[in-house]
Amino acid sequence: MDLSKFIIDVPNFPSSGVIFKDITPLLEDAQAFKYTIEQMVQFAKEVGATVVVAPEARGFLFASAVCFAAGLRFVIARKPNKLPRETFKAVYELEYGENALEINRDAIKQNDRVLIVDDILATGGTAKAIVELVEKSNATVVGAVFLGELKEIYKNDVLKDIKIKSLLTF
Repeated sequence: MDLSKFIIDVPNFPSSGVIFKDITPLLEDAQAFKYTIEQMVQFAKEVGATVVVAPEARGFLFASAVCFAAGLRFVIARKPNKLPRETFKAVYELEYGENALEINRDAIKQNDRVLIVDDILATGGTAKAIVELVEKSNATVVGAVFLGELKEIYKNDVLKDIKIKSLLTF
């Protein structure tokens, strides 16, 4: 299935010079969404994941469905001060600024095999922050799967030791 026809480019959003990838048409099409989740589940099985970590908010849309379909645990990575218990924190760079993610300290177990799930791989900063959080938990990232990858922005050395699958390349 050609998923690219379900992605709309929105120029200058959220700031000037950024071309935002609007994934809502894909979410609104049941067959395209189902196909996307099936591809991500297949990758989760291929890498032997035992748990999925995804960043808010768009990563949650894919990760929860992947976890349901694959029977995996789901750990949420949220913006600072949104989780009520003790957390690990990692700061990261975006193509248009800086942000941070947190996970509950007890969410990922030692020896967990973590799959990162998100919508778009741009700079790799969000995924790199999740890797840092997983390492603080003494677990291992075995892969990362994305709906799409921005080839001109993503530098392959950011996640060089991680098996990556992107369903689309922009």
